[in-house]
Amino acid sequence: MRIGLIVGPWFTVPPERYGGTERVVDALARALVDAGHEVLLATTADSSCPVPHLPGFEASRPEELGSSLSELAHVIKAYRGLHDVDIIHDHTLVGPLYAHRPPCVPVVTTIHGPLFPRAIELYRDMAPDTAVLAISHDQHSRVPELPIAAVIHHGLDPSTVSVGAGQGGYACFVGRMCPDKGLLEAIDVARAAGMPLRIAAKMHAPEEKQFFGEVIEPMLGPNEEFLGELSDPEKFQLMGEATVLLNPLQWHEPFGLVMIEALATGTPVVATRMGAAPEIITDGVTGYLGGTDQLAHLVNAARTLNRADCRRSVDEYFNAARMAADHLRLYSAVIDQFNVKGLSDDADVHQNQRQAPINL
Repeated sequence: MRIGLIVGPWFTVPPERYGGTERVVDALARALVDAGHEVLLATTADSSCPVPHLPGFEASRPEELGSSLSELAHVIKAYRGLHDVDIIHDHTLVGPLYAHRPPCVPVVTTIHGPLFPRAIELYRDMAPDTAVLAISHDQHSRVPELPIAAVIHHGLDPSTVSVGAGQGGYACFVGRMCPDKGLLEAIDVARAAGMPLRIAAKMHAPEEKQFFGEVIEPMLGPNEEFLGELSDPEKFQLMGEATVLLNPLQWHEPFGLVMIEALATGTPVVATRMGAAPEIITDGVTGYLGGTDQLAHLVNAARTLNRADCRRSVDEYFNAARMAADHLRLYSAVIDQFNVKGLSDDADVHQNQRQAPINL
């Protein structure tokens, strides 16, 4: 199978630091190649993912994050270059709505972000001729009427993450500097548990800096250490020596890659029962789930959990090979349905029939 992957123009694949979607696509691309398939990646010119790249793109521009002009120019160029693949997996929001995408190539897209009302309308509009994937059952349950071709959990390559000893004597928080991620709650929980807290957080956007300056920074005391944004090796070292990863989410996060990263280092996760957390954490085995007011007690209980069980959950399920296999089954089904609809080599026929719904 020859697979085209499209990622947005703002971050490299893999990302140098923060970037969940780009991190997932990097793991997926490598695993697809390892499974014997060809991958052509439409990404920024400075990306280092070791698969063939579609040429002609500019370097990443994180300062333009969310810019429609940069995203549109990027995806149009991507679709023009991916006219001879078997299937296109588009990880952008606007790409599947491009009217002039290759009519002979089926398209799959993944919902990486929250399903706000406007986003729901966009995915509903693209669903008639695009297979839409969810990244958790919780995400899908938020809008059950949205046609979803499959739910595929994220995975990572366990060989890239070393298991830590967990002897640092601290809890850690890793995420983005915003109220939804629960950093304010993590500070309170760690203090109530009597455990130092080390904080690694992405803080680029103005609202992130404002939240830090107005809410978090005045709260920091001798119990907390703010580390800023870390590279992958620094992040995995932080997680691996932590007693527990605190993830007191205050919103229904669609997945939460940070949780499987912590598990890969052998570190259990204590989280609120929000979003996809119950699909990732086996309560009482790889961490604990509860209300915010219960987490301090659960942090201390997590000290007794077996770190080997945490790592095993990634080795056996939350790994890139399983993620790739799930995608390959989906790709094959989409291609089969696309061909069964009687599409011929006539471009006019393709254009007339590509609106038929994809139901897997």
